[in-house]
Amino acid sequence: MFRKEIGVDLGTVNVLVHVKGKGIVLQEPSIVAISTNDNKIVAIGSEAYSMLGRTPDTIEVARPMRDGVIADYMVTHAMLRFYIEKVCGRFRFLKPKVMVSVPVGVTSVESRAVHDAALEAGGKETYLIPEPLAAAIGAEMPIATPTGNMVIDIGGGTSEAAVIAMNGIVASGSVRVGGVRIDEAIVAYIRKKYNLMIGEQTAEQIKFQIGSALPLEEELTMEVKGRDQVAGLPRTVKIKSSEVTEAIAEPLAAIVGVIKSVLEKTPPELASDIIDRGMVMTGGGSLLRNVDRLLTKETGVPCFVAENAMACVALGAGRALENYAVLSKSLPHFYH
Repeated sequence: MFRKEIGVDLGTVNVLVHVKGKGIVLQEPSIVAISTNDNKIVAIGSEAYSMLGRTPDTIEVARPMRDGVIADYMVTHAMLRFYIEKVCGRFRFLKPKVMVSVPVGVTSVESRAVHDAALEAGGKETYLIPEPLAAAIGAEMPIATPTGNMVIDIGGGTSEAAVIAMNGIVASGSVRVGGVRIDEAIVAYIRKKYNLMIGEQTAEQIKFQIGSALPLEEELTMEVKGRDQVAGLPRTVKIKSSEVTEAIAEPLAAIVGVIKSVLEKTPPELASDIIDRGMVMTGGGSLLRNVDRLLTKETGVPCFVAENAMACVALGAGRALENYAVLSKSLPHFYH
């Protein structure tokens, strides 16, 4: 009764934590700074993010999650423990129940790693939920009905699309392209066109400030500072939003491709429901300008961005834990 119930969106870029009765209590970057001398953790979350690309040789800043799955088990475990302690307090009598989201296309080894990391980080009972299912619950879609609901989750490391009916996933697809790959495309474009080296954080700022999936009617511009590749000296260039649209076209095409493949696999009855209801977008990637219009244009199906799109997966994981008895049939199980 007094045991805390926690829903965790363990993402490549951000970790979000939902606590029953309180809502989203934590949203931090999933970045860890490690001292290379003694392998001790120096900083986690926002503090580590501010160090990204600005550290001496003695400190390494790493993302322990890559493409939505664990790349470094020990660091992920330490990061999860830190966030669970932050939410529950270090000295707690009752260990919390934890529900963690995993991408839909992961292998059993990858999902087992997430399950074990959450268990070791302080969870009494740990459950896993596929990200599109959590996103649909968080976006308050009527997933318990026999009508088709389509959800698209564009995260930092993966983008997933799924058709959901009767509390289960009917058709799904995922591609390991997300916000991080979009940032990398901007870095590569500016390096190629202007011979200018920029960092991850700068690329992310460009994406938020002037990025758009479709050409804008009113062109936006932004001054970008970086290192000249030829002279090796700092330099500033002016970049237009049309250039960013051109730069990010390739990763967006991969996301459109996975959505089309899921629509091809959808049973015709559910496909007709989806045309009536449209597709709902969640995840940080859905906040990119005009990405909903791009998907509507490419698929012919109306597309909407969910309210509070960033938090949908964590909200859904928390709510799924409250309704576990109903959803348990469609969730992956691990036996010890």
